[in-house]
Amino acid sequence: MKYEAITGILKECDEVVEDFGDSTALDAGMIAAAQTVERYEMASYGALRTWAEELGMNDAAKLLEETLLEERGADQLLTRLAEAKVNLKAA
Repeated sequence: MKYEAITGILKECDEVVEDFGDSTALDAGMIAAAQTVERYEMASYGALRTWAEELGMNDAAKLLEETLLEERGADQLLTRLAEAKVNLKAA
């Protein structure tokens, strides 16, 4: 299955590399792209979890909630990395 949204995000990432490849802003741009992917995944897992709950699929809902929490953790880690180091260098 091909996900058009992810394909678009990857295209944007390629553009970031082209535009900022030789600057300190590259890392900040790459983190922003990674966070876009994480947030897309969070939206998807959140919707799937809700559908599973509505359908009474409690085991699936629980697993989807765990995955959603993992994605949130990855997003928060990227934010901390950007705020603590990368964005400071890019400014």
